Amino acid sequence: MKKEDIPQDLSALGKITKEVCYATDDDGKYQTALSSGWNVKIDALDLAWSDIDKRIAAAKQKVRNNEASPIHFFMEYRLMDLSILADYSGFWQWQVKRHLKPDVFKKLPNNKLQKYADAFNITVEDLKTMTVHED
Repeated sequence: MKKEDIPQDLSALGKITKEVCYATDDDGKYQTALSSGWNVKIDALDLAWSDIDKRIAAAKQKVRNNEASPIHFFMEYRLMDLSILADYSGFWQWQVKRHLKPDVFKKLPNNKLQKYADAFNITVEDLKTMTVHED
């Protein structure tokens, strides 16, 4: 692609950052250039975020139906899986999986809840009530 053909479609991140692309100059040599976005990529990211929003809503409903603990909701909200949450919280993966059960979660002592709250960057009360404060 030639340098003058690099897409400059404004994306959600276009005002914050630019993406580095490789393009050819007039002599046919590759150079780096900045792009503020590309409609195809914007559509793909919007679709991905839509899917994430659906997963968060489904997780919230599972907690309300007493099928999962609030840990499940915050895992989806913070885009974490068992491995990542285990690393951040200091628990083994099997322990995190166990704590995803509502009955087990309700019996967790405050020091364990605090580890999860720290991993999610929230308070213990927010963890228990599934309260999200936008940063």
